[in-house]
Amino acid sequence: SPAQKLVFNRVNGKRPPLLLQQISAPEECYTLAHEENVRFVYEAWQQVEQQLDGSRSGESACGPVQYVEKTPNPGLQNFVPIDLEEWWAQQFLAKIENCS
Repeated sequence: SPAQKLVFNRVNGKRPPLLLQQISAPEECYTLAHEENVRFVYEAWQQVEQQLDGSRSGESACGPVQYVEKTPNPGLQNFVPIDLEEWWAQQFLAKIENCS
């Protein structure tokens, strides 16, 4: 015989209000000051990157200077910088796998 289907009936045909609150993700609240700070840092960094690219191509004589150590630290010889986007993606996937 075929397997029986499970049927869940709602009380009075309505969803419980707590269930809706638990499903929806909590919204992050950003203040106007926070958004202003983020915008300032983003725009300033974009300007630095443009100036740095311009100085590399010889467009401007002065501008930001990229720091490079003249005598590298031997302890950092095999250092590999972390890719934050990749790290966050791995954390996200691990969280999904742990929940299922």
